[in-house]
Amino acid sequence: MGWVAVVAGVTGIAMGLWTSARDVRNAQTVWDALLSQRELAPRHYDPAMVADLPETGQRYFANAIAPGTPLHKVARLEMEGSLILNGRELPMRADQILAPPHGFVWRARAGAGWIRFSGSDGYWSGHTSWTRFRLWGVLPVARIADTEDHGRAAAARMVMETVWAPAALLPQSGAVWTQTGTDRAKVRFPEVPGVEPIHLTFDAAGRVLEMTTLRWSDANPERTYRLQPFGGRMLAYGTHQGFTIPTTMEIGNLYGTPEYAPFFHARVTRVEY
Repeated sequence: MGWVAVVAGVTGIAMGLWTSARDVRNAQTVWDALLSQRELAPRHYDPAMVADLPETGQRYFANAIAPGTPLHKVARLEMEGSLILNGRELPMRADQILAPPHGFVWRARAGAGWIRFSGSDGYWSGHTSWTRFRLWGVLPVARIADTEDHGRAAAARMVMETVWAPAALLPQSGAVWTQTGTDRAKVRFPEVPGVEPIHLTFDAAGRVLEMTTLRWSDANPERTYRLQPFGGRMLAYGTHQGFTIPTTMEIGNLYGTPEYAPFFHARVTRVEY
C-alpha cells in the first residue's frame, strides 16, 4: 500500500509540473500575440489631439504625455509589492504586458516560506481569459479560464490599467471622455464590450489620484458575480519615454465602501513602451 501511495504522489507531482509548464507556454503565446500589436511607427503626440476634450481630460494629458512622444499603446512593466490574501500580506514580484484594447498578461511570483505560489492572469479579447496559480509550482490554488464571467471581469481590469498606457486613453484610440466634476471625469471604452466606465479623480497638475469602476466580480461573501465597486489610490508617479504614469498604487474590491480592503500594493520598477 505504501508503494501505491508513493507512485500516486510521484505521478501527481509529474502531472502538476507538466500542466504548469503547459500553462507557462500558453501564457507566453498570448504575451507574444499582444506584443505583436506594438506599432513600429506610431503617431507622435500633439496637444491639439485633445483640444476638444473637457478641461479635466486636457489637464490629464498635459501631464501624462509630453509633446512629440511616440504614441505606443503596448506597455511592458515590471513591479514589486505585496498581495494581501485572507489578511496575510505576501511579497510579490511580477511582469506584465498591457495592450489595450486587445488584452494583458500578468505573470507573478508571491509568498514566502511554505506559502509560495506562481502563475498568471490573462485576457486576450475574443480568444481567452484565465487565472492560473500553483503552490510551489505544482498544486493548483486558483484555476479558472474561458468563462463569460471571468472574461468580463478581466476586461474591466484591463481598462482600469490603461493609466499605465496613456495613449490608450486618447480619443483617437476610442476613449470617450465626460467631465463629471471640477477634478473628475469618466472614460468609456466602446470597443471593449461588457465593461463599465472608469472614473478618475485628478489633482491640480492632472495626475490621477483615484480610479474606480463597477467591476463584474464574485469577490463578495456570496461568491456571486455582480457589478460592484473596484478601485484604489495612486501614491507616486514617474516618467518613462515621455509618459507620466502612476508608479505606486493600492487597489481593492468594494472601494469606497466600509468593506473595502486593498489586496494589491505595487510599485512599478520598470516600464518599456
